[in-house]
Amino acid sequence: SAVSMRWSSLLRTLGRSLIPVNSHVTRSHTCGELRLADAGVDVTLLGWLSFRRLNRFIVIRDSYGSIQATIREDDEKTKSLLSHLPYESIIRVRGRVRDRGEKHRNGKMQTGDVEIDVSSLEVVNEAKKDMPLLPDANAHEQTRMTYRYIDLRSPQLQSNLRLRSSVIHSARRFLVEQNGFVDVETPTLFRRTPGGAAEFIVPARVPNKGLAYSLPQSPQQFKQLLMVGGIDRYFQVARCYRDEGSKLDRQPEFTQLDIEVSFTSQEGLLELLEEVFIAAWPEHLKDLKPSAPFPRLSFAEAMRDYGVDKPDLRMPWKIKDVKSEMFEKLRGANQDPEWKLGCILARDSGGAVNKARVQEWKRLIEMNHQSTDFAVLCKNTKRKERGWFNFVADLEIEEEFDLGMEDTLILAWGAPSKVQYTLGQLRVLLGEEDGCRRREEFRPLWVVDFPLFERDEEDKLVSCHHPFTAPIEEHAERIEKEERLDEITAQHFDLVLNGVELGGGSIRIHNGQMQRKVLQILGEETNEMKHLLEALESGAPPHGGFAFGVDRLISVLAGRGDTSYGIRDVIAFPKTKEGRDLMVDTPIEPSKEELERYGYEVVKKQ
Repeated sequence: SAVSMRWSSLLRTLGRSLIPVNSHVTRSHTCGELRLADAGVDVTLLGWLSFRRLNRFIVIRDSYGSIQATIREDDEKTKSLLSHLPYESIIRVRGRVRDRGEKHRNGKMQTGDVEIDVSSLEVVNEAKKDMPLLPDANAHEQTRMTYRYIDLRSPQLQSNLRLRSSVIHSARRFLVEQNGFVDVETPTLFRRTPGGAAEFIVPARVPNKGLAYSLPQSPQQFKQLLMVGGIDRYFQVARCYRDEGSKLDRQPEFTQLDIEVSFTSQEGLLELLEEVFIAAWPEHLKDLKPSAPFPRLSFAEAMRDYGVDKPDLRMPWKIKDVKSEMFEKLRGANQDPEWKLGCILARDSGGAVNKARVQEWKRLIEMNHQSTDFAVLCKNTKRKERGWFNFVADLEIEEEFDLGMEDTLILAWGAPSKVQYTLGQLRVLLGEEDGCRRREEFRPLWVVDFPLFERDEEDKLVSCHHPFTAPIEEHAERIEKEERLDEITAQHFDLVLNGVELGGGSIRIHNGQMQRKVLQILGEETNEMKHLLEALESGAPPHGGFAFGVDRLISVLAGRGDTSYGIRDVIAFPKTKEGRDLMVDTPIEPSKEELERYGYEVVKKQ
């Protein structure tokens, strides 16, 4: 298929080149590298049997591609062997490369100009006859995850994992060889961290029976302690854990490219991170490589214009306020002075929306309590949605907004925060509908000037990022005086690519007294952070850092900008949205012996 050809082409780019992949192995060549220039060369190939015809023509596949091999017409023994050999059996083929000739070339195969004249074929390991799936088959995701070791053979997953390796390797080389960073591994058995996401616990055994470790959400505290310890340019490809279940763009365990620098500033960090991003950019996407510096938006600007703090700039539409009196009927009896009407006017959006789609949007939007009423009009077919023509005439709307053919208008009304939320979500949904979010384009963006604190549903102050983020210098005094806490701006920044948050970072609090005060404001126990507070009081340098979400970055790159591409296809062994690994069937109940060893018992709720 065209999709398989695309992944095979990418796989060659990542895996062929001049790298000696045939050293220290028993093959002479890979199945994907032979060309007309190799005609007449004797070769030994090993791989999976992926196709056969008439028991004479077979296709052998390995991690680098595939090639046709032809059994000699008088070789009855080999033809008989092939007649019952299951697909996906491992075979060794010896023979000579030959030109297939003009009439028999196969333009759908990268090796389609040549074939192997087989002198011998050996079955190295016969596969079972009732294989649950074949690589690159259109199987259900649950089946693919259950038999992941087979699914991994597909060109798509092969190229994704090699892309992942290549990007991380390029970033590592840039950091170490060009910028003097030190790769430091930090522990994964830690203690609980105040605030933030729920954490996995790991019971400790004798002599610490009854106690437990926590798996870290990130190496945040360790990397700050490294700054105190004089490792002034740290990085790590870190495994992180959050007990939040799996989402489309997050797994309970995930990978970060973690970076921290002493004696830096926000400007210095942003410049460094842009250089890392560009240095790690894959060669096969060089024509789509963005240029630095990346554009910036404040948090307030992002929420005002796009309704979200991670806007996809490939969609040109912005949220606008509507002041026209013709829509006053929408207010009804609502006399709230903050009531507002907002709109998105998507020019040339193709009129991609129909009534059924709008009803689905309504269902999705109303799942969140932050939503409000909205209506949609597509000019080309005069499609309507609930209540649209009850408050104003069709022609008046067209004139008010100068609607042209192929334009889409979305209106939302109510409380300002709910209007912004609703229009922000609808903007994303419209972009998915008209193809903007699948466009082969990369638009990175910095979102800066986040608030330091925000309010939760109980009106309690919580950290917008995490409790180690420093305020901007001009707002530092408000921390000590506990004044206008809701108006403090943080030195926090997010990197957004095509509407996907690739990571976040900040300048950290390096003063122990201020860090203690922030924890107290948040109602956190300072005893939980005694080690960090004492370190900050021991001559901690100013420092800041950032963490790239590797899984998200690779998924956007693998999808060539398509943000619907899930992270499970760039992770070797992913988990389901319920946090289960279907391949090994975990998690499982602990045994009686394990519970006794750690001093725990399982109490099942009724």
